[in-house]
Amino acid sequence: MKMLTLLIVAAAGFGFWVLGFSSDPTRSMYGYLFGFVSALTIPLGCMFFVLIQHLTRAGWSVLTRRVAEFGMAVVPIFAVLFIPIVVFGHDLFPWSHTGHLDETLIKKAPYLNMSFFVIRAVIYFAIWTGIGVWFYRKSVEQDLGGRFELTKTMGKVGTFSIILLALSTSFASFDWLMSLQPHWYSTVFGVYFFAGCFLAGLAFMSLMLMRSTVPVTAEHYQDLGKLLFGFTMFWAYIGFSQFMIYWYANIPEETEFYLHRLEHGWSPVSYALIVTNFFIPFFLIMSRHAKRNKSVFAAGCIWIMLAHFVDIYWLVMPTSGAHHWQDYLVFDVAVLIGFVALFLAAVAWVMKGISMVPKGDPRLPESIAFENY
Repeated sequence: MKMLTLLIVAAAGFGFWVLGFSSDPTRSMYGYLFGFVSALTIPLGCMFFVLIQHLTRAGWSVLTRRVAEFGMAVVPIFAVLFIPIVVFGHDLFPWSHTGHLDETLIKKAPYLNMSFFVIRAVIYFAIWTGIGVWFYRKSVEQDLGGRFELTKTMGKVGTFSIILLALSTSFASFDWLMSLQPHWYSTVFGVYFFAGCFLAGLAFMSLMLMRSTVPVTAEHYQDLGKLLFGFTMFWAYIGFSQFMIYWYANIPEETEFYLHRLEHGWSPVSYALIVTNFFIPFFLIMSRHAKRNKSVFAAGCIWIMLAHFVDIYWLVMPTSGAHHWQDYLVFDVAVLIGFVALFLAAVAWVMKGISMVPKGDPRLPESIAFENY
């Protein structure tokens, strides 16, 4: 889609959401948070992909990497889009109600307070912007030719960049999602969030490559499919491990998270996640044939992306306290469309005049000749 069309779709999505905001600002802000986090997971997943390729000195992925670089380069726009969450944070986060804190939240107040919350967010976006823009620019700079040393430089910088990215995304998930229920905590929540980010990034990359002129082959799609398949199982493993340990222990502050999602009409969504986010994608892209068939693989990527959005919705919305959450579903979908369309428009802008292939990467011939054995 052209950038102007995407901007119109984004404006329509946000405009429709404003209608819901005018009638119920608090409930609508939960929808905004859902759309914001869902769209943000795509560039974060792309960022993880790029750093992993540099760290492992992978040759097969060079043809696919530029699309991920486009995706991660637009992360600065999310810093601006985060401002409404700061402004209306009092409506979203119970710990921000300083006059009504119980003993547990008083003890957590040195960390869970709006001033420190904003400072941490600034740090997160500074890290993501620094990584995304720097690696994108160095990759494009390498296209000018004769700059093979940049590959080694990006590999070195990637070693500490991925540590910063892992820590920042984990803490961001704690701040923006887990703290919606501030009495509950999980030591693997950051890993759960990372798995979703990587799935979203891989699905986005694969779909973009299918619509591009990049000379990727069934060999590359097969490897992208392997990663999607593997992280589908990883997401399920982390999600089930968290549930099993907490539910079996039967400690009130730990089971609170799941009780919220088994009441007030949320139980069908909770049970459906097992099917939509694991069983269907597991069988859909498990075979070698499915990964190498563009139509089947595209269907799998679209399904995984949509299922991921449902997962984020499941993380955010039960905390809104709305018993009839379906009443505002259309506004939640509208703002999600707005965020995704704006993200794609930003990607289209970044792509202008830039080669879709990292022409200066010394491993490009290896990627072009890549075959699975």
